Amino acid sequence: MKKVYVFLADGFEDVEALIPVDVLRRGGVDVVTVSISDFPLVRSSHGVNIEADIMFEEGDFSDADLLFLPGGMPGATNLFDHKGVCKAIVDQHAAGKKVAAICASPAVVLAPLGILEGKRATCYPGMEAPLPENGATYTGDLVTVDGHVTTGEGPAAAFPFAYELLAQLVDKKTADQIAEGMRFKHLMA
Repeated sequence: MKKVYVFLADGFEDVEALIPVDVLRRGGVDVVTVSISDFPLVRSSHGVNIEADIMFEEGDFSDADLLFLPGGMPGATNLFDHKGVCKAIVDQHAAGKKVAAICASPAVVLAPLGILEGKRATCYPGMEAPLPENGATYTGDLVTVDGHVTTGEGPAAAFPFAYELLAQLVDKKTADQIAEGMRFKHLMA
């Protein structure tokens, strides 16, 4: 079974974190939410409190098939300010393993860490300046995949982003079946 860790910081964007968690779990992926704060309860940018599965200090992350950073502000800044999260992301990338980020996190976390250098990526519109400054090409697409790095634009990208991650981790047939079962394909007709 594939394993994903989702890092949650105070100020994370609700749908960007929870839609991928939901979709991946429906697809049979072992998804572990990780609080990077001092408490298991993490407060979203819209005041929703989510209890994470583990605290950052409890995680090893070396068994991750994917490390995922939701967006939101100040969530993305809080992720970047956490030295352990940054080290885990850099180590994952150096090992050639999957990294994903959506909304503000590609610009605020991945770009300054050098993860996007030489890659195509997307992020929330208006936040793209750090991408070319750090050697990336901004696409402006809902979802961009370049090698083992997947980026998403913002809240509206949460479903297609999640289905893309599921296709990468399990297979496209499963992702399509989950999308159909969740009636997502209805929206695209």
